[in-house]
Amino acid sequence: MTPVAATPPPAVSAALTETEIKVTSGFRGASIVLYGAVFDPGSRPSDVIVIVRGPDQPIRIARKSKVAGLWLNGRPVVFEGAPGFYRVASTRPLGEIAGFGPLRRLGAGLEHLAIAAPLEQRVETRYGVRDVVVSRLGADYLEWRRAVLRLKSQAGLYAADPTGVRFVDKGLFRAGVDLPAEAPIGRYEARIILFQDGKPVSIRDRSLIVEKVGAERALYLFAKDRPWTYGLVSVIVALGAGWAASAAFRRS
Repeated sequence: MTPVAATPPPAVSAALTETEIKVTSGFRGASIVLYGAVFDPGSRPSDVIVIVRGPDQPIRIARKSKVAGLWLNGRPVVFEGAPGFYRVASTRPLGEIAGFGPLRRLGAGLEHLAIAAPLEQRVETRYGVRDVVVSRLGADYLEWRRAVLRLKSQAGLYAADPTGVRFVDKGLFRAGVDLPAEAPIGRYEARIILFQDGKPVSIRDRSLIVEKVGAERALYLFAKDRPWTYGLVSVIVALGAGWAASAAFRRS
């Protein structure tokens, strides 16, 4: 009997047209283009989801409350980790591609995006004020989470595009992701997921670096590595500029 070769499983492959984005003082955003291919000997119907997320960072938000007729910020809430940038693009709406379980496990979609909060509720002092960190399972968590998603979406940092991935030829697809000027600096991860019959059958990960260059990079690193010195220098420069302006006005 002649042995029959096993049919290889379906697979997806993709690459970014750029893997490094240089940020200068004139940076106005960038467009990330991803090209990929689906390899499936069975030629079964396929869907592709592309998730691009930026470096995690703490998020500090506050709820406004009316006090004596004035709207004032209440005690801030800190989420300890959420992507600074998150975009998901797909060949069609996510709910038509897969069910709740697979999407939740993969963090595909804004409603399935994990935003880290500690298990316990505690009060910490940050930025010179007292901040409340809500419990992951507390009654307020979902309300605060919705606020984070709304604010990030309004800033253009979170978005979902149900038609952002297009098949341009048999097995070949293209996805475009716009990176706004406000996007954070750091390492980004692009995850490409191939779905068939509502299940993820192949996943590929690609990386992208967004970094400052030139004088902007030197200033960024100085502020990041020596925040106290940076603050002191900023105060000295501000005082010097104020003194110079005052002296100029006196002479005139």
